[in-house]
Amino acid sequence: MREIKSDAGRHHRAKIGFVLLAMEQTIEDDMFTLRPKGVGIHFTRASMANRVSVDTLAAMASGIGDAASLLLPEEPLDVVCYACTSGSVVIGEDQVFAELNRGKPTARATSLITAVMRALKALKVSRIAIATPYLAEVDAIERSYMAARGFEIVHMQGLGIEKDADMVRVTPEAILDFALSVDRSDAEALFISCGALRSLDIIEELERRLGKPVVTSNQAMMWDCLRLAGIADQRDDYGILLREH
Repeated sequence: MREIKSDAGRHHRAKIGFVLLAMEQTIEDDMFTLRPKGVGIHFTRASMANRVSVDTLAAMASGIGDAASLLLPEEPLDVVCYACTSGSVVIGEDQVFAELNRGKPTARATSLITAVMRALKALKVSRIAIATPYLAEVDAIERSYMAARGFEIVHMQGLGIEKDADMVRVTPEAILDFALSVDRSDAEALFISCGALRSLDIIEELERRLGKPVVTSNQAMMWDCLRLAGIADQRDDYGILLREH
């Protein structure tokens, strides 16, 4: 019988799993853009109505664990992440983590809002301006959620978009202009919320024009997942967070 030689495979450094919304169209591209060589990224989707509201986000909670269980069944993950900023604040991190651990018990659990808050703390900023694509009801919950965890929201504004499918069509140029209008001089950093927005494309230009750190949902999520997996790689093309932390 021929001897079969094996190694650790392409993803020998770490394996990270992401639970996406059913209609999500941006995050996979961004994670592949930011993925270091040797790190595996794996995706599954949780059912959700195609309307980003408090009710639809809350209703998907129990589906997170079911979706996570489909990530490399019978194989370990280093980290598993619920990849929705607004869903993380509506459902709450504790419930999100419990669901992720139900699906992948041995993986380190995180969420998109968890990643954002860790990123802001790593940057040593607490006064922030927030730009979002959300309805006002979702903005209100995110503002309260972050304020309760020690962040001073000096200004927050949403675009009032209801459908994720419309969020993904907002151009990077429009995001840049919107973010510039939301920033305030007393904000130490600007946070662009939502994994559906193509904010990754304009981080460098926005930081150059504002002269302060810019955190976006997908940038922070990959940074957090990599650090939880023990991957310390840095890069110089997507903001100060990935460049220096």
